Amino acid sequence: MEKDRATMASLRDRIVFVTGASSGIGKATATAFAAEGAKMLLCARRADRLVDLAKELTAAHGVAVHTFSLDVQDRAAVDTTLAGLPQEWKAVDVLVNNAGLSRGLDKVYLDDPKNWDEMIDTNIRGLLAVTKAIVPGMIERGRGHVINLGSTAGHVTYANGTVYCATKAAERVLSQGLKLDLMGTPVRVTSVDPGMVETEFSEVRFRGDKDKAKKVYENITPLEPEDVADAIVWAASRPPRVNIHEILMTTIDQANSLVLHRRG
Repeated sequence: MEKDRATMASLRDRIVFVTGASSGIGKATATAFAAEGAKMLLCARRADRLVDLAKELTAAHGVAVHTFSLDVQDRAAVDTTLAGLPQEWKAVDVLVNNAGLSRGLDKVYLDDPKNWDEMIDTNIRGLLAVTKAIVPGMIERGRGHVINLGSTAGHVTYANGTVYCATKAAERVLSQGLKLDLMGTPVRVTSVDPGMVETEFSEVRFRGDKDKAKKVYENITPLEPEDVADAIVWAASRPPRVNIHEILMTTIDQANSLVLHRRG
């Protein structure tokens, strides 16, 4: 561990912007970066949860935290809100595009198109809008790192998840393309693609049906949000010369989106 820390780039006092930070992977990521001494810029739709999280991070780690409400589906709100950040919070060093969701689990020709719109507007258009607002400043300052949250679903498509899988495949391609666009600059791009992680993800997918959501993780030991946060911080803390393009990670009980081992 000491040897690893000796090769880590310091994150202390760096501004880390995490979208969708009110729960799950976003919250765990904010906590992990704060533990490294980073200044935390956090947004989500549920502003009340962010207020509580900010208090926790400041009390535990003594770091500065700025929170605000934002739905990344609303491109005009993204542009206005991020352009209007306080001056001391504008110089984002690390952007974690974590905001994302899945809706429904049905055949594509039977699905509600409203589900498609919400997934596409959040997982693709939202990621693009936030990235466009933040990356030019990184280029101008000569430093920065964009970390996008993908999924094993972007690598292997599973039944009844067509549109969600398509949005995560798009995220993977957007990450690859952004890195190409940023060649010649020191700005890094990473896609972190986890498999099953026990968060509110399935509750959101099934619109609050906790019993249905619980069955997703039945007889499986899933990843925890902290596992993914650890991978994100690791990628961000590599020496500036190192770009980790992609991290594909699953629980030991998962091979890919299709192959799971359920105990019992």
